[in-house]
Amino acid sequence: AHQHSTGAATEHSEQIGQSCGGHSTKIHLAVDSGGLPICFELSEGQRHDITYAETLVEKLDEVNTVIADKGYDSEPFRCFVRQKGGRTVIAKRNYGKDIDKSSMDRCLYRYRHLVENAFARIKQYRSISTRYDKLERNYASMVSLAFMLMWLPMYC
Repeated sequence: AHQHSTGAATEHSEQIGQSCGGHSTKIHLAVDSGGLPICFELSEGQRHDITYAETLVEKLDEVNTVIADKGYDSEPFRCFVRQKGGRTVIAKRNYGKDIDKSSMDRCLYRYRHLVENAFARIKQYRSISTRYDKLERNYASMVSLAFMLMWLPMYC
């Protein structure tokens, strides 16, 4: 976040958090099989990804397969996705022990780049990559606008 976007205090959190690199905001994102954004959440930069994973999955109409990186490796999250009728393709964390790497579908895991590509496309907009907006609602509106611009070619 830009230094001037962290000004005066407000009654509720504006999702700007302090991290090693300064003030920052995380965008938690779910995309469809074509790489188009479906829903997103904002959080402070120091928040862990897994804390917003279940809320993203709850917002989805149907859950077939959840592909995520090691930050989402948690057995409660895997059980949550299974209860929703989906399956998970999540790389396991090593934690210094031998793990069964053959249990993960490597072909499906390669599609994780769709989320990274969506982030790369919205980071081209300066107002999103630097976050000049102080209020969470303004920043969320800009992120929504960027995602709408990604969907626009599908309807024109």
